[in-house]
Amino acid sequence: MIEGTLNDRYLHFHPLPKHQSGDKHSRGRVLVIAGHLDVPGAAVLAGLGALRAGAGVLRIATCRTNAPHIGAAMPEAIVVGCAETSAGEIAVRDAQRLVDLASSSDAVLIGPGMLDEASVGELCSKLLEEVDGPHFILDAAAFTSLRDIELPSSQQGRIVCTPHFGEMAKFLKLDREDVERDPLGAARAAARRLQAVIAMKGASTHVVSPQGEALLNNHGTIGLATSGSGDTLAGILTGLVARGAAPFLATAWAVYMHAEAGRRLAARVGPLGLIAREIPGEIPAIMREFD
Repeated sequence: MIEGTLNDRYLHFHPLPKHQSGDKHSRGRVLVIAGHLDVPGAAVLAGLGALRAGAGVLRIATCRTNAPHIGAAMPEAIVVGCAETSAGEIAVRDAQRLVDLASSSDAVLIGPGMLDEASVGELCSKLLEEVDGPHFILDAAAFTSLRDIELPSSQQGRIVCTPHFGEMAKFLKLDREDVERDPLGAARAAARRLQAVIAMKGASTHVVSPQGEALLNNHGTIGLATSGSGDTLAGILTGLVARGAAPFLATAWAVYMHAEAGRRLAARVGPLGLIAREIPGEIPAIMREFD
């Protein structure tokens, strides 16, 4: 199957859902499960991305120690403090609480700033087994934890994963160099195995569906290679899914708009020195121009 080009023309012919009326719940409820004790900001960056993409309600579940600080940094969000492990991760014993929160959400993002793959994998496994309804966006350790998990058939077609080369290599049990040589092949292999949409991140990003449909985005800029940039992409994507965009469409839009935001920031401040928290602020204007 030939890979298409992800550009502004594609977005013009594949629009996002419209929202002309309704309350905040009608624009989607997002749950972000994120943030090791050492990486609290990832939850904030992802939350900003989700809201700037147009989601109506944002809830963040994070380690109890970090929750008040994230709440102060993100007053727009409901922040839920969860029990934490000695390693600084959300404890599995709070999984039922997360199941309840996820069950009343439209899109659930798991993984930004989470470092302990073993505990993240337990949380993911329980959520994917017990929660039926929302779409799931799996980032970082949440994605790599899937390599030894058999996904429930009910989740097929309802998951998006956002790995970079190192994470994809870990998932497929390959050397990083193998993924770098054939990122599209790696993305298609993961998409088939998980029956999920894959955003294979890099200088060029491949968006691949479970059926093998693929789009290549070459629109990015070197300035986007900065700490926290991937967290904002995951948040933007989650916000679009919560608004009702199908997973492949939402991923295509998120990848392109993230790249375009980087270009606009680079034009104003220079090619290097972009800060991840600046990226979400560009998204509403980009969406308006396509409306």
